[in-house]
Amino acid sequence: MSENAKPENEAILRQKIKVLLYLFIFGLIISGLTAFPIETQLQFAVQHLSAFPNFIQPWLQTVYEAIKTTNANYPFLSYGTDWLAFAHLVIAVAFIGPLRDPVKNIWVIEFGMIACIMVIPLALIAGHIREIPIYWRIIDCSFGALGILPLYYCFRLIKCLEIH
Repeated sequence: MSENAKPENEAILRQKIKVLLYLFIFGLIISGLTAFPIETQLQFAVQHLSAFPNFIQPWLQTVYEAIKTTNANYPFLSYGTDWLAFAHLVIAVAFIGPLRDPVKNIWVIEFGMIACIMVIPLALIAGHIREIPIYWRIIDCSFGALGILPLYYCFRLIKCLEIH
């Protein structure tokens, strides 16, 4: 009976790990893909400003005008956000390793957790330097704070899997 319980438990652990990794990969892909059409998304947001809280509306309008003006006059600057988008997609690919062999590739999970932690000081420091409103910096910080949750749970599951 214990022999049957062990593989079944291992299968459950592996399934949970895969679900968490697919969730994280999906988040990275969506984040990456949405970084490409920034002007279009901002235009849509500005056309529907009433859907946003009052304190965010002027910021969205300002950002849209800045992106629209910049793209009209200096479109090459958006190449930087294209690379940001590409980086999200490349990082997502790295998580295929843990999907295939979570124990061997636990370092990718650790890398992801470190990256999530690093989001917070970057958003707070660079955001301050770039005059990003504090509420927007907190939103950016939330990506790191929320991203680490499935990764940490995945990390703990992989540690349990190592025992099996």
